[in-house]
Amino acid sequence: MSKMLQCISPIDGSVFAERPVLSLKAAQELAARARGAQAEWAARPLAERTALVMAGVAAVGAMNDEVVPELAQMMGRPVRYGGEFGGFNERASHMAAIAAEALADIEVGEDATFKRYIRRVPQGVVFVVAPWNYPYMTAVNTVAPALIAGNAVVLKHATQTLLVGERMVSAFVSAGVPEDVFQNIFLDHDTTSALIAGRAFDMVNFTGSVGGGRAMERAAAGTFTAVATELGGKDPGYVMEDADLDAAVDTLIDGAMFNAGQCCCGIERIYVHASLYDAFVEKAVTIVRGYTLGDPMDPEITMGPMANVRFAEEVRAQIDEAVAAGATAHIARMEADDGGAYLTPQILTDVTHDMRVMRDESFGPVVGIMKVSSDDEAVALMNDSHFGLTASLWTADLDRAASIGDRIETGTVFMNRADYLDPGLCWTGCKDTGRGGGLSIIGFHNLTRPKSYHLKKVTS
Repeated sequence: MSKMLQCISPIDGSVFAERPVLSLKAAQELAARARGAQAEWAARPLAERTALVMAGVAAVGAMNDEVVPELAQMMGRPVRYGGEFGGFNERASHMAAIAAEALADIEVGEDATFKRYIRRVPQGVVFVVAPWNYPYMTAVNTVAPALIAGNAVVLKHATQTLLVGERMVSAFVSAGVPEDVFQNIFLDHDTTSALIAGRAFDMVNFTGSVGGGRAMERAAAGTFTAVATELGGKDPGYVMEDADLDAAVDTLIDGAMFNAGQCCCGIERIYVHASLYDAFVEKAVTIVRGYTLGDPMDPEITMGPMANVRFAEEVRAQIDEAVAAGATAHIARMEADDGGAYLTPQILTDVTHDMRVMRDESFGPVVGIMKVSSDDEAVALMNDSHFGLTASLWTADLDRAASIGDRIETGTVFMNRADYLDPGLCWTGCKDTGRGGGLSIIGFHNLTRPKSYHLKKVTS
């Protein structure tokens, strides 16, 4: 009997959906079909591929009334927030708009004797392993530009959002993308590793845990398969003495708490200049005390459960350890906090970097706030992390922010905003956040390889 993947709904712990995993042989056959279809897809005109991909994006949007409650059931995001189609469409649309420029030949020179140029050609078959926290937006980051660039795509989605891959593939195929060019797959870890080790794919794009990223790299070792990873973060915010305090509090606390804190670039630690510290903490506590924790199917609820009980257990452990070590917790336990997936959002002060809550990824609704006295102190604390995805700087001085940004070990520097993915910029990281870069022109370059042409003309 086939092993079953089960999506356990965080709402009530019931099995919301289940699917059988493919055997290694069946998975190899699926990957082979993708490889067989890729060359014909790549031979189509770029404008045709782009139009079909954008038709697929629109078909996903047409499903939104079904998608929103389905996401609440699978991973707990309240229905009041309306799903992900806005960002899904924005990212795909931007990549479609820049495709011709990003994929254009680089003309090196032509004279009576030679024509020389560099062409961007598809990697081949791209294996996308997508996470559950923003399951549509994180997947489309790679799926849309990979298909536009002429690759075939095999999508493996997280078990927690088991139905997302099916929906995306169904929508794109209904819009005219050939069914072997874009396929959904259900796999266990061993079969996934065997496919990568067996060179079933030409590129792996993985978004998930550090442990998962290491497993992908180990599976690909010696195959020379390109592996791109985005493995989360411990993203800091720094509020300087000249910051707009209300804007900083509103944005950073929302960045820490939205989606129950389950954001790759969520704010997990905040450093505030001493002159604003007390006011910042007071305003932050007021905001979080105003949240309503409960059933995400209720449109009045502002915070749903975490996606899985084990995720909530890790956040509770970090909070409890910090409080035992001297941290102050400011939010009283909310009525809906059941000790399981429903978790009271928490603000901690009197924290230090000796505490796991300020070092390890929390990926939940908790943030530690520390007082600092200078830019140098703030930079040192921001860099005291194994992760490097984004950093959010709050000041009225653009030059100061840029100068501080140059000193931070991170993938993206924000000034006076946070927790946003601009598709015109490369989404990338450093340290344990992983390597690679999605979206922007660089995203297209990573989903293709350069091929040089040095053509000598026959002259009489």
